[in-house]
Amino acid sequence: MEYAILFLPLIGSLIGYVGRSFSKYFAEISTSFFVCISAVLSIFVFWNGYQNDNYGNYIIFEWISSGNFTANWSINIDPLSSVMLVVVTFVSALVHIYSIGYMSHDPHKPRFMSYLSLFTFSMLALVVSDNFLQLFFGWEGVGLCSYLLIGFWYKKETANNAAIKAFIVNRIGDFGLAIAIFLIFFFFGSINFDEVFQATSQNVEKNIIFFGFELNLITLICIFLFIGAMGKSAQFLLHTWLPDAMEGPTPVSALIHAATMVTAGVFLVVRCSPMFEYSQVALNLVTVVGLITAIFAASVALVQNDIKKIVAYSTCSQLGYMFFAAGLGAYHVAMFHLFTHAFFKALLFLGAGSVIHAFKDEQDIRKMGGVRKKLPYTYIFMLLGTLALTGFPFLSGFYSKDAIIEFAYLNNTSLGNYAASIGIFTAFFTSIYSWRLFFKTFHGPFNNKKISLNDTHESPLVMLIPLVFLGIGAIFSGFLFKNTFIGHHSNDFWQTSIFFLNEVKHDTIPIWFLLTTPILVLISIPISIYLYIVNPKILENFKNTNLPLYNFLLNKWYIDELYERALVNPAKKIGSFFWKKGDIGTIDKFGPDGVSKLVKVISNKTGRLQTGFIYDYAFVMLLGLSILLTYLILK
Repeated sequence: MEYAILFLPLIGSLIGYVGRSFSKYFAEISTSFFVCISAVLSIFVFWNGYQNDNYGNYIIFEWISSGNFTANWSINIDPLSSVMLVVVTFVSALVHIYSIGYMSHDPHKPRFMSYLSLFTFSMLALVVSDNFLQLFFGWEGVGLCSYLLIGFWYKKETANNAAIKAFIVNRIGDFGLAIAIFLIFFFFGSINFDEVFQATSQNVEKNIIFFGFELNLITLICIFLFIGAMGKSAQFLLHTWLPDAMEGPTPVSALIHAATMVTAGVFLVVRCSPMFEYSQVALNLVTVVGLITAIFAASVALVQNDIKKIVAYSTCSQLGYMFFAAGLGAYHVAMFHLFTHAFFKALLFLGAGSVIHAFKDEQDIRKMGGVRKKLPYTYIFMLLGTLALTGFPFLSGFYSKDAIIEFAYLNNTSLGNYAASIGIFTAFFTSIYSWRLFFKTFHGPFNNKKISLNDTHESPLVMLIPLVFLGIGAIFSGFLFKNTFIGHHSNDFWQTSIFFLNEVKHDTIPIWFLLTTPILVLISIPISIYLYIVNPKILENFKNTNLPLYNFLLNKWYIDELYERALVNPAKKIGSFFWKKGDIGTIDKFGPDGVSKLVKVISNKTGRLQTGFIYDYAFVMLLGLSILLTYLILK
């Protein structure tokens, strides 16, 4: 069964791609069928482990064996990986089904479905690994699939640029992860999780010289591991690729850039908790970066106009929540939010896709509005997703996001108090931009000039059914799994898959603190209604005041422009110099171009001897005969 979970998506990818000419819907049905089976089996494995404590490490084959070093291809099933299996396969199955309708008019949909299934296999290989090498294989696999899917519409220049940007930025993070793996292998002599984690406590005090600096080994490894996580999970400074990745089809955004691949960084930090727990410096770095990402992305989302980019920045912000929870030692709370976030964020992305589908590929929320009655089902599901994201009481986001803020408060440190405060402010910003998106999309006047209101229509059933399941998850996942994931007996569930050096206690919290975030969330609703529906001129007048704040947020804190001037342009100039002076001016000039030019000159000179007169040829023949006779006589 465990083998089927991993390999069915791969089989579906291969069959869907090579069998695309069999029938019209063969690729869609085959890939969706295999991933759905994998999802059902994943739920069974999770339930079996939860009820019967039935976990294990299933070795597929020995991958590398050299002396005492071994690395296997394995399927490691423990509480942490079983949760990830459910998230990855369940969301992937729904996205596959949704894509049947969303991509119905695309001539290359078999290739698209094949890529989705290949991504699912890569992500599953990552989460079930029992060593860093297999994890790195899955890590690079999901990066490759992300590149292929972001640039799926390769005839669009913006899609190609976004795919290249995602690939390059992720290489920075991947380089950090690779260095961490090299350090682990060099100093521990193994890359298997169990062996490395057992040896960590014995090397806590070990220092090494790194580029002339004496640094703690565990801290250095954890920092490089986190750099890898920053790239994959789009944390501040390595976040720039994620909003641009919205150039890909919407199902890609829901699967890869909301629920699965971008959570790989959080999974990596939680999986390596036995190492991070021994480095307070690394944990503080995780917390600070998570805090900055949460507030940065939420502030930028306040003024964005592309419906998918708003949800993308929201994803960055929520990933920031997960990281600062992990940085404060609340790994189980980070995983709980990862779990609930997958449902309501995938719901929002697929709901946004349904809106885009109704508006004939329009993504600017300023050109929407007034379609509440035309899209009744999409309206309900987007409302559910918005309520869950904002942390509306008793929906999934309320339980998981508020738990992060509560555990930050209970951390009882300066950094924990900062985290709790910023978490509350970010929750308020989250609520404002979420309701802005919702109200400007469905309420107010109809603002689209390219199509009429009557031309908008509800999505087909094949696109709405996945929204139903995700909506159920957005409502109930927090309530149903709170005690299991973060309750007083949560250690019984997580067992050894998460390591707590210092026990995280959920003590009594003041009532005023418990009520602060829900009250702000509730207050944001009438504020949003007034600002975006009743009296939108207030914000329009604010935009026209020429204050730098609006442009600062609209231009995303000018991070892209900073990179453009500090890194991209200098790199282009250096590359242009070496290309013109080195490649063209030297290699080509004296290499292939020079040789071909010399051959051409010699050919032209030689060609002049071909006069076409018989006496010239007779003279050459006589001259040649004379030279030959002279040679023979002298010999």
